[in-house]
Amino acid sequence: MKKSIQLVAVVCFFTIFGCKQNSEAPSETTTENTATQGPGQSAVVDEASSPNIVQTASGSKDHSTLVTAVKAAGLVDVLSNAGPFTVFAPTNAAFDKLPKGTVEGLLESGKKDDLKNILEYHTYVGNLKTEYMQDGQEYEQVNAGKIKITKVGDKVFVNGSEIVTSIPTSNGIIHVINDVLLPKK
Repeated sequence: MKKSIQLVAVVCFFTIFGCKQNSEAPSETTTENTATQGPGQSAVVDEASSPNIVQTASGSKDHSTLVTAVKAAGLVDVLSNAGPFTVFAPTNAAFDKLPKGTVEGLLESGKKDDLKNILEYHTYVGNLKTEYMQDGQEYEQVNAGKIKITKVGDKVFVNGSEIVTSIPTSNGIIHVINDVLLPKK
């Protein structure tokens, strides 16, 4: 009987010791992986999945200014993450409506915070489909500013700018608009 108790004690000791070693190993690996982080989500190459917001906008000749702005503001990885996000995406023509030199000024390194604020005003965390938008609704954007939805017949407007088309992506939806939305100060 005494040998049985000793055997059980030895087995318990090895079991506890073995569990302790296994529970410590992942934390060491996690710390090591955290220290050697590489590029973000935008660097993931996936030929099988649907494109995300950034990939979709990058493939559009009408959104090259927006893509340039997203890159300059350092938001590529954020908008490449799982989301979902809703982006009200101004066309190149929308940026051309701004006073001369505005876009170039915002792309300067010293204006990164201003550019980021404007782009965050175009972004909502969640998936806002036009069929669910109601006249008079307001949505808080990433920068904490609010946009207002207006409906006239079948047309949907955000801050007075018509949503001309909507493009579903793997991490949300892009609503194409013909104006740049400027946050109120």
